[in-house]
Amino acid sequence: IKAVGRSDICCLAQGRVNGISSRVLISFSVRAVLKKREYGTKYTQNNFITAVRAMNEFCLKPSDLEQLRKIRRRSPHDDTEAFTVFLRSDVEAKALDVWGSQEALARERNLRKDVEREYQENIFRNQKLLKEYKDFWGNTKPRSRKRATFLQGPGKVVMVAICINGLNFFFKLLAWVYTGSASMFSEAIHSLADTCNQALLVIGISQSVRNPDAVHPYGFSNMRYIASLISGVGIFMMGAGLSWYHGIMGLLHPQPIESLLWYHYFNIICLLIPHKATLLVAINEIKKSAREQGLSFYEYVMQSRDPSTNVVLLEDAAAVLGVVLAAGCMGLTSLTGNPYYDSLGSLGVGTLLGTVSAFLIYTNTEALLGRSIQAEHVQKLTEFLENDPAVRAIHDVKATDMGLSKVRFKAEVDFDGRVVTRSYLEKQDIEQILNDIQQVKTPEELENFMLKHGENIIDTLGAEVDRLEKELKQRNPEVRHVDLEIL
Repeated sequence: IKAVGRSDICCLAQGRVNGISSRVLISFSVRAVLKKREYGTKYTQNNFITAVRAMNEFCLKPSDLEQLRKIRRRSPHDDTEAFTVFLRSDVEAKALDVWGSQEALARERNLRKDVEREYQENIFRNQKLLKEYKDFWGNTKPRSRKRATFLQGPGKVVMVAICINGLNFFFKLLAWVYTGSASMFSEAIHSLADTCNQALLVIGISQSVRNPDAVHPYGFSNMRYIASLISGVGIFMMGAGLSWYHGIMGLLHPQPIESLLWYHYFNIICLLIPHKATLLVAINEIKKSAREQGLSFYEYVMQSRDPSTNVVLLEDAAAVLGVVLAAGCMGLTSLTGNPYYDSLGSLGVGTLLGTVSAFLIYTNTEALLGRSIQAEHVQKLTEFLENDPAVRAIHDVKATDMGLSKVRFKAEVDFDGRVVTRSYLEKQDIEQILNDIQQVKTPEELENFMLKHGENIIDTLGAEVDRLEKELKQRNPEVRHVDLEIL
């Protein structure tokens, strides 16, 4: 029996039991089930394609698309509510009508690829010529944004530090040449390492303000962490390594130090003050930023919220301690005449720099690996979503710190289908839907009715996702990227 709807079937069974003829009426019901549909390439021709893809992939002009059926769909972008798409089957048919055959279309695609390749080569060549022109005549392009970056915040701290450390290196180098002190050589190397590392931080800060592009859709904010990580490695190799080497050589081959008494006090006064000035600038900047983010000074530094300022803070803190340590060891050598104190001071400065570099490498590596934000903040974002009527539950929450107070939020959302359906029905003509239901008599008509409204309900669900993402960003400005997956 092939059933096309739900019906009651009655059968009369006749037989003989123990020689007695009997009849039994058997009744059962059959439920109609739609035949499973096999989806092939023909069905996927209903896929949509944008105008840009139609022109690029099928070599069509805007005038060719004007004659095709236009469909308005919900936009995936925040700045537009809807946009126009075309059926892929219509676009493919139009392309064959314009080019005559698949072979001709393929030839045109290859020709356009060659033109695009030549265009890219010309761009590279023109950029090279423009660079040479700027190098010769000077760059007249306004740089107000980058310039402003170095007049405030971390950029200002780094620029102040690079100037002071450059002068410190010059004076310490003169002092080492005059006295031959191993401790002072370590401090000169320390200031050189600081100057080079802070020049690297300048590059990282300037790159981090670049706008996102097609290759880097999430921007370049991590460049500050990369520059700080390289800076930490540089401190370890240039600062700690050379200081340890010079200290060990001083222990193995001690040399007398001359002209030490007067420079001992000059070192404390003239070299300690600049380092303290830079350290105070970094401390004030960190206090200000920590206050804005509701963190303590210690939490802000340990979490490496601002890697560039962190490097300046730790480098100058190590510089102040290093100058005091070097001056103390030089003073002991001056009083006792024993050069081993000076060599031990060089080893102490190297150990101090090694500790700072290890901390910088660890914190910046953690930031680049993609660490989670604070649990309290994650709970706040999760509660906002769970309090929405359309959401039943939130699962697999991941809130990643992208650097520079930017957060990427991802979660799987279990939506309440009843609320989503009610939201769809509120925008429909209920009387018309009731009339459509009364018109349904066959399974095919029921399928068409459900397909029509099912697709619209899916669009409504997508609109709910967009609404939640938009509200989450508005209430939490630090959340720049939101990915809500439907569970």
